[in-house]
Amino acid sequence: MTSKQSKLKSKSKKTSEPLTMADLLASQDKKVLGFSVGQKIKAKVVAKNSKSLILDIGGKSEGVVAEKAFDEARDFIKGLKVGDEVTATVLVTENREGNVILSLRQATFDALWEKLAKARQAREPVAVIGKGVNPSGVTVEVEGLLGFIPGSQLGKETAKNSEELIGKHFKALVLEVDRLTNKIVLSEKEVSEAVDIKLAKEILAKIKEGDIYKGEVTTVANFGCFVKLDIAGKALSARLDSAKRAGRQESKAPIEGLVHISELSWGKVGSTSDLVKVGDKVKVKVIGVKDSRLSLSIKQAQKDPWSEVEDKFKVESKFKGKVTRVSDFGIFVELIPGVEGLVHITKIPPTKKFSEGQEIECFIEEIDSKNKKIALGLVLTEKPIGYK
Repeated sequence: MTSKQSKLKSKSKKTSEPLTMADLLASQDKKVLGFSVGQKIKAKVVAKNSKSLILDIGGKSEGVVAEKAFDEARDFIKGLKVGDEVTATVLVTENREGNVILSLRQATFDALWEKLAKARQAREPVAVIGKGVNPSGVTVEVEGLLGFIPGSQLGKETAKNSEELIGKHFKALVLEVDRLTNKIVLSEKEVSEAVDIKLAKEILAKIKEGDIYKGEVTTVANFGCFVKLDIAGKALSARLDSAKRAGRQESKAPIEGLVHISELSWGKVGSTSDLVKVGDKVKVKVIGVKDSRLSLSIKQAQKDPWSEVEDKFKVESKFKGKVTRVSDFGIFVELIPGVEGLVHITKIPPTKKFSEGQEIECFIEEIDSKNKKIALGLVLTEKPIGYK
């Protein structure tokens, strides 16, 4: 090699290879960031689907909120859109795909406090669950947080036997929200006595189990939704007319009932907000009337999909369905919303793996409409390993 060639090679190395760590970092398109478990980081929403949220965290890879972390923040995530900024917590610094696994628990927690503060300001009732009773009042769970209803804020009828509120879902008005002291004070009587008790009892006396009414969703919670019934009784009509003549607004009907999340749909329900929102007009069936509280069902006001199974499906017929659940004893596949069949584990080749949401081809082995059971088999497109 000549002296000139040696100089050119040396010059080439100097211009193409970084000599210091600063040169190395400067040569990268993006700054490589390191994260630690528990670290709070600012992130921007890049994409989301029904099972995961993808975030730009400014590092060499993306951040992902999935599985349990996704489920616990589902309602919060539903309100996010691409481009929104959130604060996330690092759960795993790097998984096998090279992504950072994140949690939005703190962001969800912050959003709950903000939601309660807005409800207090707007004087909008919130959904609560009775947790316990003491001499001072009733403790309740509100949006996953612990709140308190003083005895003085219980309605006259409720105060007579406040222990009946334990385990019950009802509505209350937020009176005080103080995050620094973790204090939430509510009032049950502001809701229960906001309407004429005599009028409410008069209308309730006419409601029977099995009755079907039209209604409007007034509150959406993680355990279900409250529906205001459209009952135009004589007393209610007279009251509305009287209010109108006096120039007052009387828009709230005195009768509301709870549709538990299990009574929303015949199909699988991930979250209440997936199916209903405030203001939705719905048809409901009365499934319980007790202690001036109504239990309602949206799904039972519709036709049970199992009643049509034998007309729509025949033994040995093939169909394409979506895997709804993977268990130790097989996989559940949805035929139509509200109707699932089981492919038993003994009928699944050892090499076959399935995941929730996957579409597969099956055939029907047996239909038992009475017990709502369908046995399925897989339509195999290739010969399983070891098959003779």
